[in-house]
Amino acid sequence: MSAATLLQTSLSDLSLTRRGKVRDVYAVDDDRLLIVATDRISAFDCVLPTPIARKGEVLTALSQFWFDKLGHVVANHLLTSDVSQMPENIQRHSEVLARRSMLVRRADVFPVECVDRGYLVGSGWKDYLKTGEVCGHKLPENLQESAELPEPLFTPSTKAEEGHDENISEAQVRDIIGADATAQLRDTSLRLYSEARNYARERGIIIADTKFEFGLDKNGELVLVDEVLTPDSSRFWPADQYQPGRSQPSFDKQFVRDYLETLDWDKKPPAPAIPPEVAQATTERYVEAYKLLAGREL
Repeated sequence: MSAATLLQTSLSDLSLTRRGKVRDVYAVDDDRLLIVATDRISAFDCVLPTPIARKGEVLTALSQFWFDKLGHVVANHLLTSDVSQMPENIQRHSEVLARRSMLVRRADVFPVECVDRGYLVGSGWKDYLKTGEVCGHKLPENLQESAELPEPLFTPSTKAEEGHDENISEAQVRDIIGADATAQLRDTSLRLYSEARNYARERGIIIADTKFEFGLDKNGELVLVDEVLTPDSSRFWPADQYQPGRSQPSFDKQFVRDYLETLDWDKKPPAPAIPPEVAQATTERYVEAYKLLAGREL
């Protein structure tokens, strides 16, 4: 592992509240959290032992870009991603935290993930092949893999700390969080996806699908949380290479998944290491996605 990569943090003067597949989350005070995007990468619900250089940097910068760009749609939890503007006990760790950290407002996060799909791929494609439906949405017959859907779909899922998230219907979401909250999450996430998708298309990227998470702040207002429209939470395809009826080239971690599919691995921990050339190619895809979407170098 090079000095430029980070697999795990250990900040002795902050309380670690959660270590996710990619992010380490620390309590700052009663109102704020510190979210650190490491260079860990997961596939098939397993964290790989190989770090992806600059990954945490891309996830943080791209989330900041989208929080700024889509702030007119819904408020978000980001306070700053500039470590020099964070409390002193965080600044002491600036060498580790710079360019990969967000100071955010706490929120009461909804226990569902808002997945929005514009194309038939991934678990949606698998569900369609079995049932002709995706999360309760009946689709036309004889659609191809990666086909563009007639209109974007709200296809929520459960949130699993470990193992697979499960696709659920909108009716099931209503049973979990109520009808009003479900309608608000559906309408807000679809608007976010539609605006981002239209913007990205002009930049040469198809956002095939993405995942949003929402919460309520201490005033009960809806806020967008976690990461937003990154190569980890979305499928990014180069528009000039799009061809339905097959798996698409991508700017996301599908490249790693495709490599792992060539191995004799049962998709259970421990996950295998990936070769340096696969890790490097993944870094290049993530950085290129940022450059195309943000219109500037990272």
